[in-house]
Amino acid sequence: MKSAPFRYLFAAASGVLWGLCFGRVSLSLASWIVLTPLVVMLAWPRPGRLGWVHGLAAWMTGLYWIVPTLQTFGQMPLPLGVVLTGLLAAYLALYHAAFAWLGSRLWRRGGLARLLTLPALWVALEWLRTYLGGGFPWNLAGYAWVDVPGALPLAAWIGAYGVSFLVVLTSVAVAMSVAARRWEPAALGIVVPLLLLPLAARWSLRQDAREVREAGGFGKPVRLLQPNIPNLVAFDRLAVERNYRKVVDLSLQSCQPGALVVWPESAAWPFQYGRDPWLDQDLAAMVDRGCTVLFNSGSPVGNAFYNSAFLLSASQPSQPPVRYDKRHLVPFGEYVPFRGVFGWMDKLARNAGEFRPADRTVLLPWNGEEIGMSICYEVVFPSEVADLVRQGATLLVTITNDAWYGDTSAPWQHFRAARFRAAENRRPLLRAAITGVSAFVAPDGSVRSEIGVFREGVIRARVLGERRLTPFSRAPWLVPLLSTLSTLIAVFGYTWTRKRGTSP
Repeated sequence: MKSAPFRYLFAAASGVLWGLCFGRVSLSLASWIVLTPLVVMLAWPRPGRLGWVHGLAAWMTGLYWIVPTLQTFGQMPLPLGVVLTGLLAAYLALYHAAFAWLGSRLWRRGGLARLLTLPALWVALEWLRTYLGGGFPWNLAGYAWVDVPGALPLAAWIGAYGVSFLVVLTSVAVAMSVAARRWEPAALGIVVPLLLLPLAARWSLRQDAREVREAGGFGKPVRLLQPNIPNLVAFDRLAVERNYRKVVDLSLQSCQPGALVVWPESAAWPFQYGRDPWLDQDLAAMVDRGCTVLFNSGSPVGNAFYNSAFLLSASQPSQPPVRYDKRHLVPFGEYVPFRGVFGWMDKLARNAGEFRPADRTVLLPWNGEEIGMSICYEVVFPSEVADLVRQGATLLVTITNDAWYGDTSAPWQHFRAARFRAAENRRPLLRAAITGVSAFVAPDGSVRSEIGVFREGVIRARVLGERRLTPFSRAPWLVPLLSTLSTLIAVFGYTWTRKRGTSP
């Protein structure tokens, strides 16, 4: 057996490789086997500790962009930024530790059952991470396959969690082959996705053809604005006015009768609809031209605000706009958890701690479509987007301000989650980001139009919504629930077997 320092170094190095799968460019080919070292370590001494080291290295690699964000907008020294990011990574690494600790018991049982129980354990822990402590379903394993042909269409059946199952399955299969020095387990584990992915891709092509036939080649015009406005470290009135004028000018250039003009999150900051006549008059002028504007603004509620998306319609200019209020807020960005302990972190983001989550869902009606909104962080929660679709959303729109994270991998990680939401629910998705990535995503998750990070522009597209529900939309909980139940059965079965084997 290798020495302890070697084992921990091996765990850290393999964790870095896993974190790199979520960089600006996804390592689609490597992601098929990059978790194999973690699975191999299940047979080593102290697998829980090795799993935690693997997770710490993976999350520090995948979330490195938090450090410069804390430096720039929190005015934190580099060492403190690294420590705070390390605390988050250390917490997230506990899920890797749990996988290794519980997985080592399942690994020792041997047999082909490990091909099912270990991926199920991983998915169960991802599901737990989605909800525990407010939830952080960032960089799900399935996202590593965002560019693997067929993976996104397959998500319409099994969701991102199901794709995560397949990602882990391939690595488990290769690890079993390494341990047994036989090729059959690896072949079996790789053949399964190689059969499913082409079937999903072919189904997606048939769906595309049907949607084109039903649309008759027509769609409704949309304009997605990316003004490329960086967040201000300190308030500067001239910069604010210049940035706001850029948004208005882009809007007026894009405003055509019947078109939907989508502003990204924070595009009008610090102006608020209904409280700043300048903003109200400019929006009214756009509506008078015949376009509908979807924009972001704060909405007062008691002593706080909702983070809201307003739809100001050209078809009903005299009516008040329909409003969607954000339900899932960003911790330390829009609210401060445990304020008695973390109250000093108000300064990490402007207006942090002043927002309140909404307690109801509203669809925004536009030109025969029902828009399901996700503001920034909300789009990373699979079940919440599926809930919008079950309530009747025919079209998905997400607006975001990823300028906080600069030209890092963070905007691309966020964008991959949005692509999966489109594919899971078989809905076109419009994404407007203030500094990128803005995109028109087709119902199969493919990108039809895109503006990269720190570029200015307008995406002009035609879109037609969809009303059919995918298997995932109907039951987004099915795959993670089955994974959790099978994990519990396997773990308790192992414990019961061990007790019987040691009883007199």
